[in-house]
Parts: sequence; C-alpha cells; structure tokens
Amino acid sequence: MNLWFRLLHLLLCSLFRPKLEAPFGVSRLQFRVLPNDLDSNLHMTNGRYWNIFDLGRLDLILRMGLGRVALREKWAPIVGAGTIQFRRELKPFQRFTLETRLVGWVGSRGIMEQRVLIGSEQKIATRALLVTGIYDRRARQFLGMPKMMEAIDVVAPPSPPLSAAAEALLAADAALKQDDA
Repeated sequence: MNLWFRLLHLLLCSLFRPKLEAPFGVSRLQFRVLPNDLDSNLHMTNGRYWNIFDLGRLDLILRMGLGRVALREKWAPIVGAGTIQFRRELKPFQRFTLETRLVGWVGSRGIMEQRVLIGSEQKIATRALLVTGIYDRRARQFLGMPKMMEAIDVVAPPSPPLSAAAEALLAADAALKQDDA
C-alpha cells in the first residue's frame, strides 16, 4: 500500500459513509487518475490497479463492520491469488469508480470481484477476480465465512454459485500450489 493520502481519506470518510450489508454489500469509491498513477504511456500503470484495489477491499471490510473485529482479534485480510483483465485505458485526471464485492466463497476462501467503471455509462475498464481470506494470527489459520459473519452478528447464507471465471481462478490457484509441492 503506497497510497497514503488516499488511504487517509478513505479511513476518514468511512466513518461517515453508510454501513454495507454483509456479505453482499457493494463498495463504490470515486477516484481520479493522478500524475503519480501514470506510466510512460501516459495512462494508469497496471501495477497501480492492484494498489487501488486494496482501498476497495479495505472500504468493504470497514463498512461491513469487520475492521474493528479484525483489529481486536488480530485477523488479517489476505489476497492469495488474482487475475485481472484490462479493457479500456484510464487517462490522466480521468474519473473512475471502483466497485468491490464478495461474489462467493468456498471454505475459508472468498472470491471478490473488483471493477473499474468509467464514463456516464459506467463501462467496465478493468475487472479483477481475487481469492481472498481472513487469517487469524492467533490461531494461525484462515477463517471460514460462518465465523467471520458471526463476528459481526450476521448469519452466513450459503454461497451463491460461482461463475466459470471464479471456478477457473480457484483451479489455477490450486494448480500453482500443486506445482510447488
């Protein structure tokens, strides 16, 4: 995370923004492409998307009520794998919306979708799927969805069916782990 001013702004604003309904609330954050977001092609550099996505996931965690619990319980949000598709470039000073949502889960692994939307029609410029989890540092294990939801007084519903892309990401993640064995 190297977006300190954006992070500070997010933390302050999250105190006044409405709570999101867990587990399917959608975080929407507005940004503008700044000069330090650009690469030599004068569009937002590919690596910056991942940094911006950190802010979306943090907003989701804070506004669902998991932030305070995570601090108290020494839980850490972790990204285990991700895939990203770039469809349209973001130019200097262009406004964009970042949408972040949990789309499903398997055991202790959550699947999050993050989309960058541009223009009045909110066209998808970038879309990413991530395998995420909450790591309990005390217990040294990842938490399942029921335990996370219980911590914020929500009964975890069953996961919706995962898309083919989400299933493929989980399979790729498993294959990469198998290659290391």
